[in-house]
Amino acid sequence: MLRFEVSVEDLLRSRFALSPALDLCLLLRSLADHARPLPRAWATRLRPAFERLRRETELNAALALHTPQGGPNFVAPPPRGLNQTWADDLAMIRATPLEAARHEIAANATGPSARDPRVRTVLDSPDAVPRIAEAMDQAWHDLLATDWPQLRAICERDVVHRVGVIGEHGWVRTIESLHPSIAWQAGGIEIGHFPQVGTVRLAGDGLLLIPSVFVANIAAHLEDPWPRTLIYGARGTAALWDEQESVPRPDALTALVGQARARLLLALDAPASTSHLARSLAMTPGAVGDHLAILRGAGLLVRARSGRSVLYRRTPLGEALVAGSG
Repeated sequence: MLRFEVSVEDLLRSRFALSPALDLCLLLRSLADHARPLPRAWATRLRPAFERLRRETELNAALALHTPQGGPNFVAPPPRGLNQTWADDLAMIRATPLEAARHEIAANATGPSARDPRVRTVLDSPDAVPRIAEAMDQAWHDLLATDWPQLRAICERDVVHRVGVIGEHGWVRTIESLHPSIAWQAGGIEIGHFPQVGTVRLAGDGLLLIPSVFVANIAAHLEDPWPRTLIYGARGTAALWDEQESVPRPDALTALVGQARARLLLALDAPASTSHLARSLAMTPGAVGDHLAILRGAGLLVRARSGRSVLYRRTPLGEALVAGSG
């Protein structure tokens, strides 16, 4: 079990962030390790490009740095906030001092793949950092860049939902909702999913919370340079992996309002903006706006401004329709 000792100051400093580099690393590990499978449709679509990258780039050197317990920090640097982009991450990866990279390579590249002569040549070279960074950049563009707006929207919507839970129910409910193994006990966060790790004190620095569409269960960063971090599965990931199940057919709701509007109603289990819905459902903003206007006119949705965004949420009538659809 892992336990975080949490003070009031820690809660005040806790925050959310997104990490494109971390999700890229998790995706690469899933593609490389069949024990961490992706949904079949995604694996079928991505694996040919992944195998080509392993042949034609230095991607195997980046993969050799990962262990069952984790990987080096320099290929997935700590994110600064919710606006983190792959360009931000790539700049930090490229800026890694060679000596720091060598220290992490020595600690992590210990498996059989690290003994491959081609991989070893890259890891031992004076330009190991730019070569690994270039391979990861190619992997990003070939494997993840096209899907990232949709995946990012899912993670952003998750954060909107969690912030709403904080406002309505407080931090305890929010933290416990991240994973079934998490419980708030005697002033601390206990996570039964982990083996016997022990107690970690946040010491006033707060907890960094990162939603991910690729994390298998729940993961943690406990050592510098990362702040103490929990990586958890974003809400809506299951519907992403199997869109056919996200709208059951034949279905009374679909028959009543149409497939696209049913998808929008089902997706609004947490408030969301037009742009978030468009990205997460892979629909055009214009089509989403038209459907939202019709649903709102029918009394199924309301909207309210939140900062610079206009968020839509279901009315009691909309909730009743969704509940009745099963």
